[in-house]
Amino acid sequence: MVSLRKNETVSLSKQSSALSQLQFGLGWDPIKKKGLFGGLFGGSSSIDLDAGCVLLDKSGNKIDTIWFRKLKSDCGSVVHSGDNLTGEGDGDDEVIRVDLNRLPQNAEYLAFTVNSFRGQTFNDVDNAFCRVVDQAGKELARYQLTEQGSHTGIVIASLRRNNGQWDFTAHGHACRGRTIDDMHSDIVSTVVR
Repeated sequence: MVSLRKNETVSLSKQSSALSQLQFGLGWDPIKKKGLFGGLFGGSSSIDLDAGCVLLDKSGNKIDTIWFRKLKSDCGSVVHSGDNLTGEGDGDDEVIRVDLNRLPQNAEYLAFTVNSFRGQTFNDVDNAFCRVVDQAGKELARYQLTEQGSHTGIVIASLRRNNGQWDFTAHGHACRGRTIDDMHSDIVSTVVR
């Protein structure tokens, strides 16, 4: 497993032989409240973040968007696990599964995002991460997001088709947007090279 820092890229094809399916797990925790009121009221609150995926062609044109309001791509190759409303518990809070063999040929990029539909900021988020797991359950790469701030969205990572191989890049690009559609211009400028 490769642990990535912001703006680093790894070839997933070199990490796993015969890649056919990937799972992108996204997780987070509500930040623990400190002080008298934090102790009185349980020490944390729920954080409703939403994982999403946008399929883009090589020019950055949107092919499809998958998120909690649309859990499956039109082509059937990308499926979202559903909405986690709290961020409580260990492990992945939301999972996006990708069948690489069923992706449309013109899908050059898959951009993975996290945003706050309720408008909560990343100042209230702790331990946010994105990880990639292959069809055998092997974790190939992980990106631990360390930045906090008043933003409501993050272009967290992307997958790029590279001459039959697949490259995974950690972005951690903070942006505004309560929905994945609000973040489209940030997604394109961050992911498309």
